[in-house]
Amino acid sequence: MSETFDVAVIGAGPGGYVAAIRCAQLGLNTVCIDEWKNPKGKASLGGTCLNVGCIPSKALLESSENYFQIQHKVSAHGITAENVSVDVPVMIARKDKIVTMFTTGIASLFKKNKVKSMHGRGTLLKQDASANTWQIRVDDNGTADTIQAKHVIVATGSVPRPLPFAEVDNVMILDNAGALALTEVPKRLGVIGAGVIGLEMGSVWRRLGAEVTILEAMPGFLMAADEQIAKEAKSIFAKETGLQINTGVNIKSVKVTGDTVTVGYSDSNNQEQILEVDKLIVAIGRIPNTAGLGVQENGLQVDERGFVVVDQYCRTNLANVYAVGDVVRGPMLAHKASEEGVAVAEMIQHVEKGQTDELETVDFNTVPWVIYTAPEIAWVGKNEQELRAAGIAYKAGQFPFIANGRARAMGETSGFIKVLADEKTDRVLGVHMIGPHVSELISEAVMAMKFSASSEDIACIVHAHPSLSEVFHEAALGVDKRALHI
Repeated sequence: MSETFDVAVIGAGPGGYVAAIRCAQLGLNTVCIDEWKNPKGKASLGGTCLNVGCIPSKALLESSENYFQIQHKVSAHGITAENVSVDVPVMIARKDKIVTMFTTGIASLFKKNKVKSMHGRGTLLKQDASANTWQIRVDDNGTADTIQAKHVIVATGSVPRPLPFAEVDNVMILDNAGALALTEVPKRLGVIGAGVIGLEMGSVWRRLGAEVTILEAMPGFLMAADEQIAKEAKSIFAKETGLQINTGVNIKSVKVTGDTVTVGYSDSNNQEQILEVDKLIVAIGRIPNTAGLGVQENGLQVDERGFVVVDQYCRTNLANVYAVGDVVRGPMLAHKASEEGVAVAEMIQHVEKGQTDELETVDFNTVPWVIYTAPEIAWVGKNEQELRAAGIAYKAGQFPFIANGRARAMGETSGFIKVLADEKTDRVLGVHMIGPHVSELISEAVMAMKFSASSEDIACIVHAHPSLSEVFHEAALGVDKRALHI
């Protein structure tokens, strides 16, 4: 007889492994099924985020930024460095070591919390009408096992969106995994897509010396961000880092000839252009991963874009089947997936106890966004164009890092922080940042919005001096036009 669990989680990325741990903490007998293998062919927990996404990209961003600082900025501090070079294989090895530490760390967390881990692809088998549990086949390279679970959490994540005429081989044409594994700096690097992945990977290899050209189909740059932030970012990237960013582009062809990739496209003026590069990164977004899940066999509802349809509580149309993270609606962010995983785990416990009136939902309006370029970009809540479109009257306060003592001492003065507040109630509606370490500063804004703070509340909080957080304080003061240091 197959083993039976209270909860089976399919996928061990930030949504899945966190959901499994929380389920186990709540006393639910839990199994987590995952099929990811590392380049050595071994099972590796953590999904895209830990293996070829968030964690390895930040490791390379840090390494490349250190190199860039030595090359271009430390002389201002009176520091002279000669014969500076970069050893890309060592840099990649450091990144790989960090990845291994975290992926094996999840295995340790599973053991600590008594979560059973199974390697292989998890498929929901067709359920009999009278059945009160789900059967899940776990296929690991042809070796199949079947388990049963009362509740199933689908956390299968997403995969790179393919460009039909640019097949990824991770030799000449790269996806995010290939971009993280280059063994030398390409002289000329092309990037299709100016989203988070494209900008971060372009930044890594630009800092290390590559000539980087980014081609973006959207008519504007970073159109999801506040338009003023996006304008500032594009200007800084062009002037300070040398990223060449072209928007309004229509890719016509991609051809590999020998050691060259040739991209044919029309620019924003509908003029035909040719770009020749040594390597090409395709980063045109990601799509939900439902392959082999058993969608059609069970009638699991998906929308026109392939996302599993869920309600505000992440419940699918199938009884006791939930879905979280990139495979469902909402921002494709690791921390959003984790929060949904926790919410679903706690909901399952409530369901088991008959306490369905205590369900929690994840508020997307207080989920922060971060792009780890230099300078960093971060935001939470509504931007100005969204507020204008909704007809919401608001007031804005803004303060630049160049007027901040800590930023001056660091030599990182680009960017600013903007606070948007309701014109009548003063409640904070959105906070937008570009500058040094704003990935850390945005958390204060998230906290403020979570507790429905006003700009006056932030203005009344004492911020340490000198610190970068004072820029946020001054921006809040600026909402009522009473910033002190500008």
